[in-house]
Amino acid sequence: MNGLTSRLLTLSVLSLNLLLPLCADDEAPVTVHRDIEFAEVGGHPLKLDLYLPKVAAKPALVVWIHGGGWRGGSKNKVPIQEITNDGFAIASISYRLTDKATFPAQIHDCKAAVRWLRAHQNQYGYDADWVAVAGSSAGGHLALLMGTSGGVSELEGTVGGNLDQSSTVQAIIDYFGPADFVLRGKTQPERAYTDKSGSFALMGGIEGERLDESTERRASPASYVSADDPPLLIFHGRVDKTVLLDQSEHIAKLYTESGLSAELVILEKAGHGGAAFFRGDPFERARSFLVANRPR
Repeated sequence: MNGLTSRLLTLSVLSLNLLLPLCADDEAPVTVHRDIEFAEVGGHPLKLDLYLPKVAAKPALVVWIHGGGWRGGSKNKVPIQEITNDGFAIASISYRLTDKATFPAQIHDCKAAVRWLRAHQNQYGYDADWVAVAGSSAGGHLALLMGTSGGVSELEGTVGGNLDQSSTVQAIIDYFGPADFVLRGKTQPERAYTDKSGSFALMGGIEGERLDESTERRASPASYVSADDPPLLIFHGRVDKTVLLDQSEHIAKLYTESGLSAELVILEKAGHGGAAFFRGDPFERARSFLVANRPR
């Protein structure tokens, strides 16, 4: 191959590579709107990302809440993003971390996001009359609290306005989130009352002091379980040392005793997090749960 032919071939390949991403974007099955501001608190913007599948009917909405110990993490990664293939829209939301505010700021922000999403559903073309919420670790805690505290005015807040809209959700998927901080203080005190756990800072803990039980109860999803709560699917690793399995077992038991629908899926070899929760059989269970519970 002579030099001129080689250069022409190289230019052709480069040109094709430049064109391919444009074609792929044009044909992408999901449209992503990033960094939409849904509220501002004390000069701190709260944002969300919307993943909208290109489907004929308005897609039902799943709200994803990221983990990170209430002191880190990001909305930018959504491990259940593949559910858009089943016609679900996803809103991945941010909330104030503990360097900005303590509880109940975080749940106020999550509820503000759901109210905003309901107020703007016609603008973006999804259906937010039915909303599922899902989250991992700290996000799992907030997802549980979103589900069990519907109608609890103290946890509603006024962040972002849209107070004519409901923040109540219709289904919950919890990935290894804490459910009862009173129980955690009894079975895992070495984490519950030290900076090893973000929940200590979440509830305004002071080093060397135990948290007041009323404070723990106030932030615990288990405290609000009632007969009108939405169906719940929980995933937890058998060897999780960060959030003990007894947290998920406890809220599943409370659900069952209240006559509610709850399923606890235990991954025998899993710890706290990891790809195993979001692929294969666990992902299929999550997908099936959402499909079964969304309105027909």
